[in-house]
Amino acid sequence: MRLYRSLLAAVILSVLLAPPAAAAELLMFRRAGCPWCALWDRDIGPIYGKTPIGRRVPIRFIDLDRESAQRIALASPVRYTPTFVLVEGGKELGRIEGYPGEDFFWGFLEQLMERLPVRDEMRGQTRTQADPGEMAEHIL
Repeated sequence: MRLYRSLLAAVILSVLLAPPAAAAELLMFRRAGCPWCALWDRDIGPIYGKTPIGRRVPIRFIDLDRESAQRIALASPVRYTPTFVLVEGGKELGRIEGYPGEDFFWGFLEQLMERLPVRDEMRGQTRTQADPGEMAEHIL
């Protein structure tokens, strides 16, 4: 019985002390004076962090005139602002170029979220929720 308890305690400690997986985040590439960025700031900015998506995928703002995303493996250079890039583990999973308005933004972002891996705890495997080929054409 003691051996069982010791083994159980070791397993629990290893799970609790294991390093967390690289968290997903949404990068918003922007520039000063960008009118579409200002619209996003007005429409979405105040509520983003309060939404289920915002809690799962926090947003990080990158000013293209001052910063770069050197540690992120982008699929292609950012050419337009705003550009929203979903990343996990330093790798781009997809992007939304431009701000299509509040209603379309949430729909496009939900589609992008389907690219995030889902961990199957029973099997210890990771898979994506949807085939990226099924994504809307304008989401790269």
